[in-house]
Amino acid sequence: MKYTQLGRTGLKVSRIVLGTMNFGPQTDEAESHAIMDAALDAGINFFDTANVYGWGENKGRTESIIGNWFAKGGERRDKVVLATKVYGNMAPDGDAWPNHDKLSAVNIRRAVDASLKRLQTDYIDLYQFHHIDRQTPFEEIWQAVDVLVQQGKILYAGSSNFPGYKIAQANETAARRGSFGLVSEQCLYNLAERRAEMEVIPAAQDYGLGVIPWSPLHGGLLGGVIKKETEGGRRASGRSADALANSAVREKVQAYEDLLDKHGLEPGEAALAWLLTRPGVTGPIVGPRTAAQLASALRAVELELSEEVLTSLDEIFPGPGPSPEAFAW
Repeated sequence: MKYTQLGRTGLKVSRIVLGTMNFGPQTDEAESHAIMDAALDAGINFFDTANVYGWGENKGRTESIIGNWFAKGGERRDKVVLATKVYGNMAPDGDAWPNHDKLSAVNIRRAVDASLKRLQTDYIDLYQFHHIDRQTPFEEIWQAVDVLVQQGKILYAGSSNFPGYKIAQANETAARRGSFGLVSEQCLYNLAERRAEMEVIPAAQDYGLGVIPWSPLHGGLLGGVIKKETEGGRRASGRSADALANSAVREKVQAYEDLLDKHGLEPGEAALAWLLTRPGVTGPIVGPRTAAQLASALRAVELELSEEVLTSLDEIFPGPGPSPEAFAW
């Protein structure tokens, strides 16, 4: 495994991030524990989750599965850089009681304590804001975060799904307060969805945030979906199925798969390896449902894409270009 610094921090994290969103909804606890053990054995030390994972009536279930894994001992907690998120409503479904979501100081305090209990740990390494809160000022958010840092409940703060201007606003406010500010941004970024390159990633780089791409295979679209369909395997679903319904997108994906087949490369591994070449990227989040899927993701770390392949990928999936040139002159 290869490691890098998380943004401007001194924290070393693996270039592959273990995403846990499937733990509970699609992968049972025993298999989830086996995947986490395999990830740790492979050198992955960066685990990502969120308080709402488990979804519906099972919100918090994923954190509980991780907490039960930590409780097995074996220095599991000490070896892991643990990231979770706050924003989603954690009240029981149908309960409209206020202050159980978003980023008020009240909810941040409540959410941290609840996550710590489920995770069976004393601290969270990276506490991420899952979405922007249009009602809560950053002065209040940083006041709450600073208290949690002083209490030792969290070490760093990060963002997720923030536009570039909110990254700037958040860290300018933090600087005025003498707070450390955001150290990471978790955003939708992959070969098929490169709009983050316009402003989000440049803002993250300028403010010293590590970029953590989620959905690196764009819902399976970049994982060899057409070949799997042709060979009678799993059919596309969700985001990838919707995208393939567009003939222009299907042509691009076919060209992508043909290119990688020509070079003897596996599509999913190549898509991850491409992200690892991108400026500012700490590491993509992979969310394996099985140990076999984790093994495939691990191979991407060692995969070296040639200049010919990188150039061809840019031709198939061109980026938007920098801002403001992408939309102006």
